[in-house]
Amino acid sequence: MDLEEAITTAMDYETRIRDIYREAAEDMAVLVAKNFLKAMGDDEQHHLDYLAERLQAWRKTGQLKVEKLETAIPSEEWMALQMTKFKGEISKKTLGDQKRTLSRALKVEVETSNFYKRMVEEMAEEGQKMFAQFLDIEDRHIHAVQMQLDYVTKTGYWFDFKEFDME
Repeated sequence: MDLEEAITTAMDYETRIRDIYREAAEDMAVLVAKNFLKAMGDDEQHHLDYLAERLQAWRKTGQLKVEKLETAIPSEEWMALQMTKFKGEISKKTLGDQKRTLSRALKVEVETSNFYKRMVEEMAEEGQKMFAQFLDIEDRHIHAVQMQLDYVTKTGYWFDFKEFDME
């Protein structure tokens, strides 16, 4: 896969996951959940903008200028605080909506991350550098979505740590 095709494919992945988050945020009644989904969607839009700028420059100059890619996804501490607030606002219907949304988002985040892993392995140096940034951020997204999903499915895990033991 050449660089231009890799960037346009990445844009397709980012568009897909952005749309999942945005649609879910529109339908979510619980403010904390809505804010989480909106923040995730906004971060994906930022990725799209970054990729579009790189693609435009590539087409114009044949050069890939890799700039630092930032993420708007907050720290685990902030997410834990939001989940504490969220606890008091959930209902069974909300949990069902959250489970479906988060499961769908997690699936697409993993697919996107796998694509970026492949690009890091296949691309030349500058492409590797750019896609490695995306890989780090997508892994953070996976962790954030998995943490939310663990909470709403009551798996007994919080940030990948067992909250309780039946023994």
